[in-house]
Amino acid sequence: MSQITMSERPDNSASPYGAYVRARSAAPPGVVPAPHPGASLRVMHNPNPYADGMPAPASQPWTLRRTVKTVAGVSALVLGLTSLTLPSPYLLEAPGPIFNTTGEIEDEPVITMDGADTYETDGSLSLTTVYVNGAPTNTVRVPDVVAGWFSPTTDIMPHELIYPSGTTADEVEQMNTQAMASSQDLALAAALEELDMEYRQQLDVLDFAPEAEDAGTTEVLEVGDQVIAAGGEEITGLEGMRAAVNDAAGQPVELTVIRDGEEVDVEVPTYQEADGEHYVGIMLQGDFDFPVDVDIQLENVGGPSAGLMFSLGIVDAMTEESMTGGEQWSGTGTVDPDGTVGPIGGIAQKAVGSLDQGAEHFLVPRDNCPELEGRVPEGLQTYGVEDVAEARQIVEAVRDGDGDFLAGLEPCGTE
Repeated sequence: MSQITMSERPDNSASPYGAYVRARSAAPPGVVPAPHPGASLRVMHNPNPYADGMPAPASQPWTLRRTVKTVAGVSALVLGLTSLTLPSPYLLEAPGPIFNTTGEIEDEPVITMDGADTYETDGSLSLTTVYVNGAPTNTVRVPDVVAGWFSPTTDIMPHELIYPSGTTADEVEQMNTQAMASSQDLALAAALEELDMEYRQQLDVLDFAPEAEDAGTTEVLEVGDQVIAAGGEEITGLEGMRAAVNDAAGQPVELTVIRDGEEVDVEVPTYQEADGEHYVGIMLQGDFDFPVDVDIQLENVGGPSAGLMFSLGIVDAMTEESMTGGEQWSGTGTVDPDGTVGPIGGIAQKAVGSLDQGAEHFLVPRDNCPELEGRVPEGLQTYGVEDVAEARQIVEAVRDGDGDFLAGLEPCGTE
């Protein structure tokens, strides 16, 4: 089942220095402290200014006004301190670890294959991750948000832009796990497409979002319909569907489905959400029949954005010549079975994490390049890609030192 959602953050460290105030002992009445050790004390001629008959001032009574001011001050202090412990309605994105898809984790290969010849490789083709802190998976407090504002590698966003109200931690984990599993199937399909190896797939309507039901989608589509085209173009995965829906720009999108063995054209309503994107609210299940079995071992990482690097890792393993030639690559992006690379979140954090962990080159979905303007860390070469084939070309061009090809590429994140 294909769904779209990937996901912590280092603790703040205390300053090694502490502030302190050195107290000065009070001198007895009428005595002035000596200016330096060893000096004699000087006694005032008349230590009591009221000794010559001037009355001493009476102590002021504790009034209602003073009581109210004291209570108000204490209350404000308590409220201020309490606000620092309250959960914040924001999410924090920070750089996460990277994982080499052609390497090993704890002596176990990340990708293993059965039913195809595989070859030794070198270099790295690493997927990237982002630590996402905030409800519902954990708690972000006001001091965390303040620290995030001053961090050049942390982004802050309203919680509602990522998770609908009422989303639970279990639901987020389930969505991320399903998205990761789906991305692995899509990555294998895209890799086989790149290698000209045949496989079978179909997209079936599995369910509808409440917004789709409200828009009337269930009046024209049925569970079990097989979607074969959108906007008049054949589609093989979610990216093709997304593109058709966004091209419709709020208008109904034409879908071609197979229902009871016959092709049917339907006009499906679309709707817009807070992120500015248009949706049809259809849950699609992609069923694949592959000629090879691929097993990907990667724990505690979820989401769909590893698709591109999984595809390249599979292609590299099934190709006799090393794709990287020993170069250190990282990258991110969703993939469709036809190889189309889709945009993801946290692109700036992934760039920073890549450089910090040894990558020299970074593959970016072309649609994410504007988000990297002015945020590419020095020393990291970034390349925008439209599909798996272009990504492979770029990696091999760097390996071969093909400067003419690389010079003709459209810049990504740099002018």
